[in-house]
Amino acid sequence: MAVKGSFEFSEAGRFPLGNVLSRHFWYMEMNEDFFVIGEIVNTQGIKGEMRVIPHTDDITRFEELDFVYIDLRGKIQKYNIVSVRYHKQFVLIKIEGVNDMTTAETFKGGILKVTRDMAIPLEEGEYYVKDLYGMRVISDEGEELGNISEVLFTGANDVYTVSKEGAKDILIPAIKECILNVDTDKKEMKVHLLEGLRD
Repeated sequence: MAVKGSFEFSEAGRFPLGNVLSRHFWYMEMNEDFFVIGEIVNTQGIKGEMRVIPHTDDITRFEELDFVYIDLRGKIQKYNIVSVRYHKQFVLIKIEGVNDMTTAETFKGGILKVTRDMAIPLEEGEYYVKDLYGMRVISDEGEELGNISEVLFTGANDVYTVSKEGAKDILIPAIKECILNVDTDKKEMKVHLLEGLRD
């Protein structure tokens, strides 16, 4: 079972169920059906290219896009992609209509998004992180533990924060010993609580 994160993202995440539930770094927007795939942090050169910090493990996925949505200060607009190349940790992207550094500078801070149908396809047993938020969590003993309120990216494995009114949050690691089943249709996750997780 795997999770694609966005956060492709930050599409958000997906998880294969091996020793650890790995993720693809896709971040998500909780109030929209968009996946965040990167953030514009600066310009590149004088011809309108922009530096993007990718929020996906597979940065080559930018090459497959003909267009992207950019959220700039709360306004989302669709832009055709002219070119994509790479420099160090950045994706260098050029969009139609932006041909100089001055115009490119106005996009700094913009969030690059794709719609769900543009996201990297899921393989069997994989899930987008976006779909985990709000999911009901039940123990293998039938106890209602609460709902997933946050997904923490720790490096070794993801951790799900399970919240319930009047109770202390439970942090559940996304490993096969804990995550027994994920049903995105029912919005339900079955888990096994290892000793110490309630402490």
